[in-house]
Amino acid sequence: MTIEPGAPTAAAAAHASRSASQAELRARDRRVLWHPFTQMRGWSDEDFPVIRAGQGAELIDADGRRYLDGTASLWCALHGHRVPRIDAAVAAQLGRVAHSTLLGLGGEPSIEVAESLLSMAPGDAARVFFSDSGSSAVEIALKMAFQYWRQDAGPGPQQRTRFLCLQNAYHGDTIGAVSVGGIDLFHETFRPLLFDAVVAPVPTGPSRAARTADVERCLQAFDGILAEHGHEFAALILEPGVQGAAGMRVYPDGFTRAVVERARAAGLLVIVDEVATGFGRSGEMFACDREGIEPDLLCLGKGLSGGYLPLAATVATERIYAGFLGDYEDYRTFFHGHTFTGNALGCAAAVASLELCRDTGFLERARAIADGLGRGLTRLDDHPHVLEVRRYGSMVGIEVVQSTRGDDVTPYSTARRMGHQVSLAARRRGVLIRPLGDTIVLMPPLCMTADELTRLVDVTCDAIDDATRGAPSP
Repeated sequence: MTIEPGAPTAAAAAHASRSASQAELRARDRRVLWHPFTQMRGWSDEDFPVIRAGQGAELIDADGRRYLDGTASLWCALHGHRVPRIDAAVAAQLGRVAHSTLLGLGGEPSIEVAESLLSMAPGDAARVFFSDSGSSAVEIALKMAFQYWRQDAGPGPQQRTRFLCLQNAYHGDTIGAVSVGGIDLFHETFRPLLFDAVVAPVPTGPSRAARTADVERCLQAFDGILAEHGHEFAALILEPGVQGAAGMRVYPDGFTRAVVERARAAGLLVIVDEVATGFGRSGEMFACDREGIEPDLLCLGKGLSGGYLPLAATVATERIYAGFLGDYEDYRTFFHGHTFTGNALGCAAAVASLELCRDTGFLERARAIADGLGRGLTRLDDHPHVLEVRRYGSMVGIEVVQSTRGDDVTPYSTARRMGHQVSLAARRRGVLIRPLGDTIVLMPPLCMTADELTRLVDVTCDAIDDATRGAPSP
């Protein structure tokens, strides 16, 4: 490649970008980027922050303004930003090798992550298969379960080609993950592309009491599905304890365990998606520990690398792994992988992140943050525009509505984008939160101090006040 005289070098271009104003960067963003889960027509009119740096629980935009990161950068910055131990681990790995394939080779960082994960994971965890996102971890688990039964001896097991999932589930955005998902807003467009799955109901209602009263109906329906189709299912897949992207919908106590026990009794494998709930979010290291369940296949992502680099894992029992062993001519190999499987930089970050998770005091801090959220958000108990505050550990969903009169709930119209208006009001106050529709989500980094947590809660409540009464924010 020939560089024209006077053309900027790559280093000079990078420096110029780092010194550009936020207004300049916004304009460049609008010219070239397509953002996820975003209606880009509206994006073009919005003065969004362009993030240039981070520190602890804060993100810093191109104009130097600091924002409290109230959602841990989409639930993954487990220990915050610029964590010294993770920074050092990634820098040290850069001094060795950034990536080498796991096809025909081993990789020291991937071995270390797998060993650490298996020492922490629930149940009979025995083998780790790496990927790059939670969606991929789920896709892999589905394929493993499907192939496991196809390779089992006898005609009966080979009939197990379908999957049982739960209403309102979200397991990612790849085609397989969408096939076992249940959020029509995200997935309905792609329905013709999907494989068939059976959806079991989950307890619904506008309050915890209403959902608890609905458990028996759902379990009876679950039993009916298993009685009719149980022999057809390769696996049950579920999020334990709470459905995250559905709006932090917390199951009634015992519901997770009840459906898992029924699935096991019918011979199904159990795939547990802990991409969101893993690594202290539930108050235990894994939500499986809190719910008293043991998966055959466990899907992990997000906080696995501390939010530093794309890394996910599908953790299998020895039973599953052994089902893929055989002679070459048996073709029992799991033919799946991608270029960056077990990437060395991602695994180096994960080793350091898992060390932090194992440190004395990590779970205590996680529980203290969860308790602080619970106490602070009691301010919204009687708010006229808050239907409910739902919390599972440090995962919070605050559902805002136009009005409530007993069980008669009137939501805001979609055009109002009330959840988005609340997030904008918070952002003007220097706090970043993200809505799921009109449910405001909080999931702070587990490094957040007591003062930062108080600020997060206070600003969220103030933003809800402002947006729902239509008053301008300061």
